[in-house]
Amino acid sequence: MTCSILVGGAWGDEGKGKCITYLCNKDKPNIIARAGVGPNAGHSVEFNGEKYGLRLIPSGFIHSDAKLLIGAGVLVNKDVLFGEFEDLKKYNVGERTFVDPRCAMITSDHMERDRGSEHLFKKIGSTGSGCGPANSDRVLRTATMARDVPELEDYLLDVATTTNEAIDNGEDVFIEGSQGFALSLYYGTYPYVTSKDTTASSFAADVGVGPTKVDEVINVFKAYITRVGEGPFPTEISQEEAEAKNIEEYGTVTGRRRRVGLFDMDLAKESCMINGATQIALTCVDRLYPDCARTQSYDDLSAETKEFIEDIQTATGVPVTIISTGPDLKDTIDLRDELL
Repeated sequence: MTCSILVGGAWGDEGKGKCITYLCNKDKPNIIARAGVGPNAGHSVEFNGEKYGLRLIPSGFIHSDAKLLIGAGVLVNKDVLFGEFEDLKKYNVGERTFVDPRCAMITSDHMERDRGSEHLFKKIGSTGSGCGPANSDRVLRTATMARDVPELEDYLLDVATTTNEAIDNGEDVFIEGSQGFALSLYYGTYPYVTSKDTTASSFAADVGVGPTKVDEVINVFKAYITRVGEGPFPTEISQEEAEAKNIEEYGTVTGRRRRVGLFDMDLAKESCMINGATQIALTCVDRLYPDCARTQSYDDLSAETKEFIEDIQTATGVPVTIISTGPDLKDTIDLRDELL
């Protein structure tokens, strides 16, 4: 039985939603806990022919027997939460999702301050979801906590105690992070970052799990890199070149066109080092190498694709264990058994 953390390797949008959905559907953990900043991150999930854009509910909701938890470090917008309950009601997420009473709440005032800030909204490129001002109020000790919101009374649970008891009882726990390593308040391209740290260490702390209880850290990279908002981007290419390569993208939360760049090996090395990655999941391989679309066997990948994967493993010293070759869950190459 294991405790695993999944973390974005770059500036977010790495395909974490697909990876989380695949891993939780296959491994069926008892608990799936959401870590990260809050509803400023969008995870795209495709399952049974339907597509969902999630901002608070764990992307592993498709595993119907899992308890879905939102850790104390996550900011909560109750309107977003209840909206996702409604959108996912056929999966009974409203009956399985619990919020730590120590979560700080996002209010309409936070969103107005976010969108009205020339610095945050215009210069930094904030999503306008209120996370920066809400985290600021939390630091100033003026934030409203989930335990003080009557509408959440039936959804409150001590996530730290519940998660640790599950680990101690030999159950599987999956912690899903949001955003990406390069958006970390500490290690990212400051000031063009999000409002807290986004590394595996902080994701563990978000749900109240100590470092000695973490078994696996899965770092997710896309075969190319995208970024929403302003800030340095060493490997960025023009939109025209991105279109020619068929790798243009748009943000899940904002709908904004993402900036696109080539895979950054230096960033990957630093990300794996600071996150303490034990495995790498590589997504959108089919977008960069169309001849590999929907391939489900490593042996069937092209020589060029295999060379790319081997270069990543050599540079980072971390094995690539999950390779996504399409949006469907079955379009996945799973090499984890080879580590055993």
